[in-house]
Amino acid sequence: MIPAAEAAAQLMRSLSHPQRLLVLCALVDGEKSVADLREELGIEQVPMSQQLMRLRADGLVEARREGTTVFYHIAQGEALSVIQAMHTVFCAPVSKTPGGRRERS
Repeated sequence: MIPAAEAAAQLMRSLSHPQRLLVLCALVDGEKSVADLREELGIEQVPMSQQLMRLRADGLVEARREGTTVFYHIAQGEALSVIQAMHTVFCAPVSKTPGGRRERS
């Protein structure tokens, strides 16, 4: 159980930066180019490169080059499962109930 806890803690450290989390959420549905990620997320080149470098170093994403274009995808099944769960909880459409409370649909 100790090695699993260490691996989980490392994954949580990798996910603890908002831009890294955004990148992983954008990749939850599959591979995207750096240009597509930048456009979708509104992250400038330098911070995007830094976050992708960290995600690669942590083994969460892998890159594939096609000509001058670099494509990224989530490399770990564990990371994908966690990101999908977080996406369901935090990114699902929100609606208001008649009493004014916010409710996820």
